[in-house]
Amino acid sequence: MSSPALADVEPHDVPDRRRLALEIWIVLGLSLARSGVYAVIVLLDRVTASTALGDQTATLNPSRSDRPWLDVLYQVYHLTFPLVPVALALYLLAPTMRRAARRMGLDWSRPWRDLGVGVGLAAAIGIPGLGLYALGRALGVTVQVQPAGLDATWWTIPVLLAAAVQAGLLEEVVAVGYLSERLRDLRWKVPAVIAASALLRGSYHLYQGFGPFLGNVVMGVVLALWYQRTRRVMPLVMAHAVMDAVVFVGYPLMPDGWLQALHLV
Repeated sequence: MSSPALADVEPHDVPDRRRLALEIWIVLGLSLARSGVYAVIVLLDRVTASTALGDQTATLNPSRSDRPWLDVLYQVYHLTFPLVPVALALYLLAPTMRRAARRMGLDWSRPWRDLGVGVGLAAAIGIPGLGLYALGRALGVTVQVQPAGLDATWWTIPVLLAAAVQAGLLEEVVAVGYLSERLRDLRWKVPAVIAASALLRGSYHLYQGFGPFLGNVVMGVVLALWYQRTRRVMPLVMAHAVMDAVVFVGYPLMPDGWLQALHLV
């Protein structure tokens, strides 16, 4: 699929280069670059600890209180405020947020087609990703990742599904859509844009070890390349949400033999 013709893309005001570069650093500094720096610090902590990297654990979606009513309030808080940089990125990208969303293809103009592409991308990336994770665990360069640390309550599955959607929106809109558009405004070459997006994605997964870093860089290359070809971020959001939903919700349902094979227990 070829890139849309320039005539199909609405004109937009582009700030000067210095201001644009500062804008990028502010948006990333409030979101994924901040997470990347934190992940580097966590990795340094892990590799210098007395416990081997492969014997350490990282828990996603942890419980934050032993009182369920308070835990769900914490969960909603942690799901909501990380989306503010998404709104900021859209706000800065075009005179109106609707035009910004349309510019990066974050709309419902083709829902079933986007969903089909998203599911296909999720399968193409997720299945090899599980194999790479298992290999990293076998080599001792990846920590044991527990995808769901929540206690079983009536709101557990809705929260996990919301977490999957939140991650999809934050990572794909900021790390792919926004960053690609702004680096394009700065006249970066396509390979450099793809590399920047992929390395950013890998950086904030470093807390899981070197295997997830490499796997997410590869995933970042695939998704950024897809975006360069289609200028639509919605299928990427769907692909990310599907992958995370399968992992988050499916983790407690997986047979013990599968969990042991993937070193999840």
